Amino acid sequence: MRFRTLIPLVGLFAFVLLGASALAVAQSASFAVSQNGKSVGTASYNFVSKPTGIDSASIVHVDMQGLSYQLSKTEELSPSHGLLHVQVSAIVNNSAVNVVAKPDAAQFLLNISANGHASTTRLDSHNLAVFLPDFDPGALETLLAVAAGNNNRDLWAIIPKQAGTIEPIQLATLRDEQGTLDGKPVTVHHLVATIAGNTTDLFAGPENQLLQAELPQEGFALVRTGFVLIPPAKPQAPPPAPAPTSPTASPSPSE
Repeated sequence: MRFRTLIPLVGLFAFVLLGASALAVAQSASFAVSQNGKSVGTASYNFVSKPTGIDSASIVHVDMQGLSYQLSKTEELSPSHGLLHVQVSAIVNNSAVNVVAKPDAAQFLLNISANGHASTTRLDSHNLAVFLPDFDPGALETLLAVAAGNNNRDLWAIIPKQAGTIEPIQLATLRDEQGTLDGKPVTVHHLVATIAGNTTDLFAGPENQLLQAELPQEGFALVRTGFVLIPPAKPQAPPPAPAPTSPTASPSPSE
């Protein structure tokens, strides 16, 4: 079974960080966010190269029972893809969350504001550290690029959960799979990222572009527009059994 356990939503969101290696001059993609095969939102990213480095942006919207999640992230990278500055604005179940992160001397500085409380944390700095808000395909795309340029080694995750922590990332390569992109057959590379014992399955195309991610949050996935993995990453959840009927039973409300 490809799907694995999860990183909790933490009431806010967890970050997974990685660096970048071979992003195109301009690159963008859109994704569906699903839970157990049912669409619950959308996500997208955009990378643009400039003389001083790379600008990246991600937007995520998730709207489902128990979770309303909106995220906007902007990021500045150096020409060698070092992390220079990150700003995140999010609304999670009507609570605002803001994060500003940047290197500071030999450390990485996190300023987090959430639920009316602000905190500042200094973490050990690592060259191949990039961060990933929940459901952010741009951060996963960056991870794939950094991993490809560094033999899947020396990758780190910054997780601003509560005060913030930094964790090593183990990235394993599994056998290639198959799929279609915009109706055309495509070879799919399968990798598994493990962070603090939790895993994310990543599926990438021949040009190392993110096609699908089975996320740590249980049942959640990101699927690139126009992509179909064959066979699916995991069996789809069966439809709920119909409620028993009786002369006195009221019909169930429709969703």
